[in-house]
Amino acid sequence: TFFFNRCMCFVKCGYAGSNFPEHIFPALVGRPIIRSTAKVGNIEIKDLMVGDEASELRSMLEVNYPMENGIVRNWDDMKHLWDYTFGPEKLNIDSQNCKILLTEPPMNPTKNREKIIEVMFETYQFSGVYIAIQAVLTLYAQGKETFNDGKINKLKKNIYIYNKIK
Repeated sequence: TFFFNRCMCFVKCGYAGSNFPEHIFPALVGRPIIRSTAKVGNIEIKDLMVGDEASELRSMLEVNYPMENGIVRNWDDMKHLWDYTFGPEKLNIDSQNCKILLTEPPMNPTKNREKIIEVMFETYQFSGVYIAIQAVLTLYAQGKETFNDGKINKLKKNIYIYNKIK
């Protein structure tokens, strides 16, 4: 089992039971502004660049963040981000023999969650999928039951665990 934490700008992924993520990288996808087969440093410019490579060459790319406030807005680019994460570039897993824990922001639209689960089962063929709210996992990790981030903006979060397991 491994986890995939998607926040606004970064992906954190790794294996269950680890204290820290195995990989942290920018959640972005880029396409070259000008088509080229050149190399910049050690990085070959490709038609599609994801994560660390896209971040390093962002001045030469048209960059897209597939998520906005933790909610998937561009499904094609999100699939490229998942391919990069699950493939040889990062985790190099056989998803058919794995279960995955994904995180989501509070108030994630139901249709978004359903689409994510559909992609995880049908495209990647994970044997199990669980989606948890990011802030609730943070509360569990700290042994708390309530949280107020204190911010007065559109991302204000008040989190309460109402089905506490004892």
